[in-house]
Amino acid sequence: MSDFTSNFWTVYISVITLVGMVACLVLLWVTGKTHVMSSDDSTGHVWDEDLREMNNPLPRWWVWMFVISVVFGFAYLALYPGLGSHAGTLGWTSLGEYRAEVSKAEADEAPLYAKFSAMTPEALSRDPQAKLVGERLFMNNCAQCHGSDARGSKGFPNLSDSDWLYGGSPDKIKETITLGRIGQMPPIAAAVGTPDDAKNVANYVLSLSGSPHDSLRAALGKSKFTVCAACHGADGKGNQALGAPNLSDNTWLHGYGENAILAMVNQGKVNQMPAQSGLLTQAQIHVLTGYVWGFSNK
Repeated sequence: MSDFTSNFWTVYISVITLVGMVACLVLLWVTGKTHVMSSDDSTGHVWDEDLREMNNPLPRWWVWMFVISVVFGFAYLALYPGLGSHAGTLGWTSLGEYRAEVSKAEADEAPLYAKFSAMTPEALSRDPQAKLVGERLFMNNCAQCHGSDARGSKGFPNLSDSDWLYGGSPDKIKETITLGRIGQMPPIAAAVGTPDDAKNVANYVLSLSGSPHDSLRAALGKSKFTVCAACHGADGKGNQALGAPNLSDNTWLHGYGENAILAMVNQGKVNQMPAQSGLLTQAQIHVLTGYVWGFSNK
C-alpha cells in the first residue's frame, strides 16, 4: 500500500521515460561514429550469394528528423503532463479540456434551449426541432434501458403505453427523470402463509386481469391478498404514490404467469431508475420530458 501513497512510481516512470529518450540519442550518435573496417566498405553480411549489406551512413535528413522528434518529446513532456505527477507548465488537463468544450457547447445551445424552456412539454412533443433534440437526449441517456423505441423490456417499463408506475403527467415524468426512482417489492411469502397459500394468491392476482388461472385457487387466495392490498389496493389497481403496479391490467413488468408472480412473492424485487439531474441540465430535462410524454400521447 505504501507504494501507492508515496512518489515512487512517479519517479520510476519519469526516470524510465527520460533515460529511454536520452538512450535513443546516444545510440544514434554511437552508430554514426562506428565504422566497420572492410576492403569493400561493407558490413561483411552477404545474402543470396551477391547481396551485400553496405556500411553506408544514415541519410542526414533521417538523422535530423530523429533528433527533432526526440527534442519535440522533451518539449512536450515539459509543457504537458507525461512525467509521473508533473502537471506540465501549461496546466493542461483532459478534465479541463472537457469542461471547456461542454461550456462552449452550452453557450452555443443556450438560445435554442431558451426557446424550448418557454414551451410546455405538450408543445415540445409536437415541435419538430424539439423532437430531434429530445431524440438525441433519449438515445444517449434512456435507450440503454427502455430501448430505442421506448417500449422497454422485462424489468424496464414501456414508455409508449398508458401504464405508469408513478404517473404519466409531464410533472411526474420530469420528477422521475430529475430525481430517479427506487421501486421495492419486499418478499412477502412469510406473511402470506404456506407455499400453497402463495400459489393461491398468485392465481388470484392472475384473475384480476382476466388472465388464465385456477379459479378454485383464486377463490382461496382472495383472503390472503390483504397482505398485498396495503400497496396495490384492495382492488389491485395499484398506487402511483408508492409506485405499486396495477395488477388488474395485462401489463407485466417482471414476467407473466404463475411462476413469475410466485418469484415476486417469494423473493421480492428492487428496481432503480437513476437520477439524471447530475448529467442533464434543467433545460435538457424539460425537452426530454416533452419527448417522453409524447410517446404515450401521440
